[in-house]
Amino acid sequence: MPRLPDWVIYLLALAGLLFVLTRFDERADAPEAPPGFKYSGPLLPEASELDPEVLVEVGPASSGAGTAFAISKDGWWLTARHVVDSCEEVGILVGGGVAAQVQVAALAENADLALLKTERAPDPIALNLEEKNFRLGQLAFHLGFPQGAPGEAASRLIGRERLIAQGRYSIDEPILAWAEVGRTRNLMGSLSGISGGPVLNTRGEVIGVTLAESVRRGRLYTTAPSTLAALLGAQSVDPEGRRPGPLTEVNYGIEHDKLRRGLSVAQVICVVQEA
Repeated sequence: MPRLPDWVIYLLALAGLLFVLTRFDERADAPEAPPGFKYSGPLLPEASELDPEVLVEVGPASSGAGTAFAISKDGWWLTARHVVDSCEEVGILVGGGVAAQVQVAALAENADLALLKTERAPDPIALNLEEKNFRLGQLAFHLGFPQGAPGEAASRLIGRERLIAQGRYSIDEPILAWAEVGRTRNLMGSLSGISGGPVLNTRGEVIGVTLAESVRRGRLYTTAPSTLAALLGAQSVDPEGRRPGPLTEVNYGIEHDKLRRGLSVAQVICVVQEA
């Protein structure tokens, strides 16, 4: 597997330093959720032009890191568009300072989604993009690499909103809004770096991609399953995968660690050379 150029390794070394400075132990200590966590209410209404808007400014391209996850043994991965858009080099970290070469195969035209392609992929995760039975209050689990280190959050569904992004590119996309109800112990502040990571239901199936957060409001924003299905259909990608097993407010940290160790969920690096 080819190594990245020296300037990319330098970037990874800086990311490693950030990991040391912000490090927290891998779990079995994802905290139990507060009372009411299992609440499930009425069916989720359909998307509407009257849904509240979330405004996002997409800044100039810059080097950084996010999360991606495998959806097919053929080497297909999903992540958020803003993680890999306008990157000169993209790699998925596989350990030992080595990054697998990645092709940005497709950027959604009107959604914060991207498809990546490698020659092969680890065990993919099963998708379930049927949202007709979504209920307000249902559980979801978000995993990835917040602050550059392994971590996760748990949430409950609170409704639909619209993501309006302006700047380097513009999108107007229906999304789902979730209220955070638990996260990795000692993980404080922003979940930056979890963008592009999978959102799992209690069956362990992917139902979306984490796109953004509001730290002040304690909210997480994800793709709607229909948006994700539209991108896969447009690119003729047939996802396949397995469920990691039922997820609960007690075991989700442990199960997420297994997915990261197996590289089904991995850190993706974007490199932009400075002018």
